[in-house]
Amino acid sequence: MIRIRARAGLAVLCALGAGLLHAQSFPSKPVRFVVPFAPGGQSDVVARTVGQKLAERWGQPVVIDNKPGAATTIGADFVAKSPADGHTILLSPAPFVITQYAYPKLPYDSRRDFTPVTLLVTNPLVVTVNPARMPVRSVADFVAMIRKDPGKLSYGTPGNGSLPHLAVELFRLQSGIDAIHVPYKGGGPAVLDLVGGQIAFMFASPLEVMPNVKAGKLNVLAVSSARRVSYWPEVPTLKEAGFPQYEAYAWFGVTAPAATPRDVVARLNADIVAALKSPDVAERLAAQGADVAGSTIEEFARFLDAEHGRWSAAVKAANVVVQ
Repeated sequence: MIRIRARAGLAVLCALGAGLLHAQSFPSKPVRFVVPFAPGGQSDVVARTVGQKLAERWGQPVVIDNKPGAATTIGADFVAKSPADGHTILLSPAPFVITQYAYPKLPYDSRRDFTPVTLLVTNPLVVTVNPARMPVRSVADFVAMIRKDPGKLSYGTPGNGSLPHLAVELFRLQSGIDAIHVPYKGGGPAVLDLVGGQIAFMFASPLEVMPNVKAGKLNVLAVSSARRVSYWPEVPTLKEAGFPQYEAYAWFGVTAPAATPRDVVARLNADIVAALKSPDVAERLAAQGADVAGSTIEEFARFLDAEHGRWSAAVKAANVVVQ
């Protein structure tokens, strides 16, 4: 009995020692930070800003590796199949969850094949209209105008199955509106047509529409976040405007391959959260219209669970299938 207990105690000490060794030795080489988008844009700013701070902290290079394509699934698949040692991590955006339900032949499972590290930033979407096509000033009037002529007014998105597309579908489930979806190849062309009056409204990134809102070419009716935003404090949330269950975000987080040692994930989390708390990092990300998060591993896991529930329902309702 004494020998059995001694062996069990030795096993525990060995496991603890191995974990401590992992944490102390990580990172032992450059860390590849995979960004599933083309260079440029907010994703690059977030990854490079955080990556630079981590490189300073670790004394190891953090290489930003852009792997765009197939609605972020190429980059995600690469990380899912990478060695699970913490030296390859993924900048995970909202499509990380959405593609799980929109792609029938996804080569990985975003729940099974990844482990959450931390939420980095969130961005609300804004309900924005062309005032010539939709001369409304409130969400109530916006909904009433669409209901008056169901299936007649059109809205633009960056593409079929994109976050803005599904954000409208989620709103449709809660409001009963019926509008025509016009998918574009990116948010920029959609905004141009919104300004030109070819489409009537969008659920868009604030940064995409802010210049035209300031110029009086577009009106903003609401934001999709739980709280109002500092740069448009007079604009209500959709919750305040009569849809208490509505919430949708663009967001970026960090995930790693599923089998990454727990102590390495904890080290990644602690160092990334510390980087986000740096005043220069927070300032640069806020300039991008982002709300800096920096969550625990468990908080990010709960956030992802909520996102899976939200977007699985929206994809099903919209009957979105991306081949």
